[in-house]
Amino acid sequence: MLRGNYPARVDEKGRLKLPTEFRAHLDQVNPGHQFYITSFDGVNARIYPMREWERIEERLAALPSMHPTKQKLLSRTNYYGQAVEMDAQGRVLMPAVLREAAEMKGDVAVLGYLQHLEVWNEERLLNEMKAKAFTDEDKQTLADLGI
Repeated sequence: MLRGNYPARVDEKGRLKLPTEFRAHLDQVNPGHQFYITSFDGVNARIYPMREWERIEERLAALPSMHPTKQKLLSRTNYYGQAVEMDAQGRVLMPAVLREAAEMKGDVAVLGYLQHLEVWNEERLLNEMKAKAFTDEDKQTLADLGI
């Protein structure tokens, strides 16, 4: 599982060196080092091992082609997304359109979301967490799950 927050940098060429703490797991579940990097909204980047992204695509393929949510998601994930391969130094090239939209340069936060990673401009992440604080409803949902 991918969990935790490990700071990283997006270099001047737009490459992100994946944190060592995530690499062992990614090497195990993604031996081909193929990833799909995308976003649902241009605010942050999602890095999926290719096999995990293909599972999402299989579920989407089961929906009718004119399903409005399917179209909306595919428009966004295709606009921001690209298939990439990790290089020998553990770097992946962040798509230029996504780098610009998500303000990804220099120091970033790389967070584990169990099956994929999210990459955030750190200031944007902190503002997002403040704006979307835990509510009583959130706490109840977690309690209902036994968490």
